[in-house]
Amino acid sequence: MKMKININRLMSAIEAYAKYGQVEGGGVTRPSFSTADYQVRELFRQELEALGMTVSVDAIANIWGTLPGSDEMSPPLVIGSHLDTVPNGGKYDGALGVLVAKEIVETLKEHQVTLAHPLQIVSFTAEEANEFNFSTMGSRALSGKLSSEELLAAEDRSGRTLAAAVEKAGGDLSKVGTGNKKTMAAYFELHIEQGSKLENENLSVGIVDSIVGIYRDLITIDGQQNHSGTTIMKNRKDALVAAGEMVAEVQKLAIALDSDTVATVGKFEVFPNAANIIPGRVEFTLEVRSADGQERRNLVQCIHNSFRMIEERHGVKMAIANNYNTQECDFNRQLIGFMEEAAAESGIRYTVLPSMAGHDAMNLAAMTKSVMVFVKSINGISHSPQELSLPEDIEKSANVLLNALMKADQAL
Repeated sequence: MKMKININRLMSAIEAYAKYGQVEGGGVTRPSFSTADYQVRELFRQELEALGMTVSVDAIANIWGTLPGSDEMSPPLVIGSHLDTVPNGGKYDGALGVLVAKEIVETLKEHQVTLAHPLQIVSFTAEEANEFNFSTMGSRALSGKLSSEELLAAEDRSGRTLAAAVEKAGGDLSKVGTGNKKTMAAYFELHIEQGSKLENENLSVGIVDSIVGIYRDLITIDGQQNHSGTTIMKNRKDALVAAGEMVAEVQKLAIALDSDTVATVGKFEVFPNAANIIPGRVEFTLEVRSADGQERRNLVQCIHNSFRMIEERHGVKMAIANNYNTQECDFNRQLIGFMEEAAAESGIRYTVLPSMAGHDAMNLAAMTKSVMVFVKSINGISHSPQELSLPEDIEKSANVLLNALMKADQAL
């Protein structure tokens, strides 16, 4: 039995959720543990309860909604994503996947369909980069990649502890990793592509077979803070000048590879950041992404070597602290097959492609059979107020996910 979601209801939900953290110009700023994040969490919990789902919050504050199946001894099928956003981001990244999951539950209930497996929806905590420096925090903690000790030691620049932020969201960091490992039959995630491959091929739907590996460092450069007028040029140890050369070197080395491997300096802070003071300290992030693990490691090593030469030339001190190193992962071939069958049976054209962005699904893949489906992103834009996926593309991808879920329920 092929079912279809109610696209009008789904689009209304997307607009409603976008109001939480909405900023002038149409962007959404809803970082983890912000006021808007706490508000949208409460909204989500209330709406799941209104659907008759049992709602719980785990130790890392992931929100779970459970719809019973006819065989309660079966492990659940899980659909998830995240509700947090980057600063001045879009309304689709993350939230679309969670709201499609909710819409699927509503569709099943309308058609009076009970799956054999219990069906769970999850909204993961802190998928996006945040002030506590733990991207995909909720799924990493769930999969055992983050320990309670690491998390309890974290605080943001204001001195707020992660423990306090998580507790306000209903979690308890002291219990991370202490419970029985969660069992699932399979995990599904729908997300916008955040790139242009689907648009270039005039396709609405992408079935994701893998995710690239992601490496991220926090680089700290310490020079000598001094007066900008009285310190002659040859006596300076300018942290910003050294850091600027490092940024340029990242670009140069990545371009020289002439491959799909990418490198980015995406966060950059200067201290004390005043017009008449030579910067004494700079902090920035280095990120390298590639589906080729060896090429990624080689590029990181080359970048580090170039940084050390710049450090020596400018007489500054550099510290490198790795805070994220996730290996590339492949998704489950059986679930990919269900997705392909669901698309073909509905006459929906698709392609199979890798994801260049990290997602919670890469951590779930270490726990259970996992797969993702992408929705076309107009102009390939994401992490921006201009982020856009059209209703007709969203509808096709959501229906592929719904009918692949039905196939998995019967086959697993």
